[in-house]
Amino acid sequence: MKDLSKYEGIFPAFYACYNKEGQVDAQAARALAKYLLDKGVKGLYVGGSSGECIYQSVAERKATLEAVMAEVGGKLTIIAHVACNNTADSRELAAHAESLGVDAIAAIPPIYFHLPPKGIAKYWNDISAAAPNTDFIIYNIPQLAGVALTAPLLQEMLKNPRVIGVKNSSMPVQDIQMWRDEGALAFNGPDEQLLSGLAAGAAGGIGGTYAAMPELYLEIFRCFQAGELAKGREVQNECCRIIYKMCSTQGNMYAVIKEILRLQGGPDIGSVRAPLLELVDSDQPIILEAHEMIKAAIAKYC
Repeated sequence: MKDLSKYEGIFPAFYACYNKEGQVDAQAARALAKYLLDKGVKGLYVGGSSGECIYQSVAERKATLEAVMAEVGGKLTIIAHVACNNTADSRELAAHAESLGVDAIAAIPPIYFHLPPKGIAKYWNDISAAAPNTDFIIYNIPQLAGVALTAPLLQEMLKNPRVIGVKNSSMPVQDIQMWRDEGALAFNGPDEQLLSGLAAGAAGGIGGTYAAMPELYLEIFRCFQAGELAKGREVQNECCRIIYKMCSTQGNMYAVIKEILRLQGGPDIGSVRAPLLELVDSDQPIILEAHEMIKAAIAKYC
């Protein structure tokens, strides 16, 4: 039996790091990786939605992963999302990720054209074949990808011995139970329901707001493991309130998070890439309020 304990815990979804000219910044990526290592997270999920992957070139995505691995490779569990909207580029990123020694690769299904399950399985298996010595994780995010993982499709994918589990970002917690029932490892995706996902059997969580307040998500995970569910619910509820606040701006949520990181003494990793919306002046009071909410919650619970 394969030891999957390295996938248990809190995995911040890594943010795109840009310089002032809007170019991918390897030094900023290294700084963010070190910042999160020092916070005590289990690993990083690099190149996914939070990494603005669909707005970056293959070369840019390689540069980010190379920076992360140079800084924290061997110190954290690294999952590299490698999917592009064509198989050839996805396979190139998969092979590159394996050459760097990542722990796993992951992929959403192809987007725009809705392929039948047979086509999705071939896409994923073709990507996996380009990294024959690396674990593979299915990324289920139907609200953005436009297609949802099903039990029959997962059963087909589990015939591939490299497929170990699912990053589940669908909203029903029931889905985590379904994937676990098929024998797959599951990661909770929606940050607002980490505690519920863990209760449903998730090994850990991968989340887009984790890096903004890793202390709080680490505390939720600790509470669950310790059976301190009442406190875990309190922390989870506070995380939800903070997320709602961050989503109330005109600028994109990741632009908000990057500003909060700077306020918290984290690295400057730039803004977001168009067509994602940058911050406007009226967002600043909301950002400061969210920042203060995070500080207060950490002081209260951690």
